[in-house]
Amino acid sequence: MGGGGFAEMLGKEGRGWGCVGGKRSSFGIAFDIDGVILRGRVPIGGSPQALRRLYGDSGNLKIPFLFLTNGEKFAHIIGGGIPESRRASELSELLGVKILPSQVVQGHTPFKSLLKRYGYVGFKFENELIVATGKGEPALVMSEYGFKKVLSLDEYAAYFDNIDPVSQYKTWTTKQAFNRHSNSKDLFPRYNVFSDRVKAAFVVSDPVDWGRDIQVLCDILRSGGGLPMQNNGQQPPLYFAADDLEYQAAFPAERLGMGAFRIALENIFNRV
Repeated sequence: MGGGGFAEMLGKEGRGWGCVGGKRSSFGIAFDIDGVILRGRVPIGGSPQALRRLYGDSGNLKIPFLFLTNGEKFAHIIGGGIPESRRASELSELLGVKILPSQVVQGHTPFKSLLKRYGYVGFKFENELIVATGKGEPALVMSEYGFKKVLSLDEYAAYFDNIDPVSQYKTWTTKQAFNRHSNSKDLFPRYNVFSDRVKAAFVVSDPVDWGRDIQVLCDILRSGGGLPMQNNGQQPPLYFAADDLEYQAAFPAERLGMGAFRIALENIFNRV
């Protein structure tokens, strides 16, 4: 990746990014992770040694670099839907070099740019209720980006009895529901979903429960972000962190990805 803009962006961290003898590096490097730097949780070849050569004796970077991952290919290594800070910490441990959160660009990282965006009635997403879904901790991811009113889809669905008519047959959701009721004072009333409209929904990582998530997202989109079965205005926007139809995980054959979920949701939404 050529040009000074990349190095200038990284230079804001204040660690002497890409400076050699007081001069800023004229280029930077963007690494893929799985199959390039790591295979599973094991560094490939001399990748840690190669990364260390990008640092000077003082610990400052001679050549700025970052990691690019859409999260799906890397999900079976660390897990998807986690903040850049945690991803950077894990990479630092595996590779033996200090990786900053700003050196990790994930599929959902561009969601940061939506923080100050104005919605269709003049509000900023930053201060409005949003719903985030996917494996891992999607609500934590969005909160770390600066969104102030975030509910995971798990939390949002917990406000509505029987919103998922087959939830009693899902052992993992039964356990989650038990834990939520055990700590209900922490959940209710976190946000008043009965009066606050959901202004946007974000698919941060691969959803775990496709059926439930498709149903609830259809409810949100069809109701204008209000209560299910009530049309309260314009449809809120829906954002996806990736659009891979398939990806290579630990299983030998490729697995369906977020793009497949989007296709399923889109087709069902257009039919109901």
